[in-house]
Amino acid sequence: MSDEQRDTGTGWPQPAEPRRPSGPAGEPDPRPDAPDPDELSPLVPPAEEPARQEPPASPPAEEAETQRIEADPEPVDPERVAVAPVPAGRRWTSAGVMITVLLALLGFTLVVQFKTTSTDPTLAATRQEDLVRIFSDLDSREKRLQQDIEALEESQRQLRSGEQGRQAALDEARRRADELGILAGTLPARGPGLSVEFRPGAGKPIRADRILDAVQELRGAGAEAMQISGSGGSPVRIIASTYFLDGSGGSLVVDGRSLSGPFTIMVIGDPKTMETALKIPGGVAASVAGDGGTVNVDERGVAEVSALHAPMKLEHARPVS
Repeated sequence: MSDEQRDTGTGWPQPAEPRRPSGPAGEPDPRPDAPDPDELSPLVPPAEEPARQEPPASPPAEEAETQRIEADPEPVDPERVAVAPVPAGRRWTSAGVMITVLLALLGFTLVVQFKTTSTDPTLAATRQEDLVRIFSDLDSREKRLQQDIEALEESQRQLRSGEQGRQAALDEARRRADELGILAGTLPARGPGLSVEFRPGAGKPIRADRILDAVQELRGAGAEAMQISGSGGSPVRIIASTYFLDGSGGSLVVDGRSLSGPFTIMVIGDPKTMETALKIPGGVAASVAGDGGTVNVDERGVAEVSALHAPMKLEHARPVS
């Protein structure tokens, strides 16, 4: 084993480190590219150059601004804050809100009224024949009212026509007196109309309110004069002040006079219109039939109302001049 192997202790020679070349007697190396003896020492190993560290990547601009504000918050000046303008289409005034609410309420009211008037259960359950009768009744009323308007206009023209106005005024006064006498029941009347008979059912008499309903329906259909009679006794004239009460034993009290059934009402007016009014669904005929009775309607070409009512003596009412 050589001396070099003994020095290392491993049995292998240690690699020789580079030695600085030197000249004779330790003089500096005369070569132009020789290193400085102060920079390179054979006894100090060369220091390892530290690894170059990359500078940290700068955060984005938004994160940097956020970090800057959190680190050093700056007080906000209210005068420097700009208020964004509101678009013209989004400005709501109190008047605009009030108009919108009123329009909404008006629309809701119209919808409710339309549904209420268009969904009448009575008309929805009425047969086609009954609807035709009702329409004919309304048409007859319209024609009658139109005739009355024309007659009144003609009377007005005659009253304004000088010398003929006197005679026209007398004729008009007589006509009005006759009409008022018929309505008041002080004059007999004759004309086309109906005979309406009310027959009670088994064990259930005709009630007074059913007769009153019939009188009201006939008046609404254009009845001009009426009287009611029973199986015995004289008839009773029906006027505006006539009243009906239930009597004993199925009888009927009319203006203080007792009548026994069956009862018959003689009425003057348009027969078709009055018959339609009595036989309308849910009307008088249906109500009497529900109580077990019957209503017989007979059309008369000439109906006579001969019963008279005593004139009423007025105690408090006075004409207005």
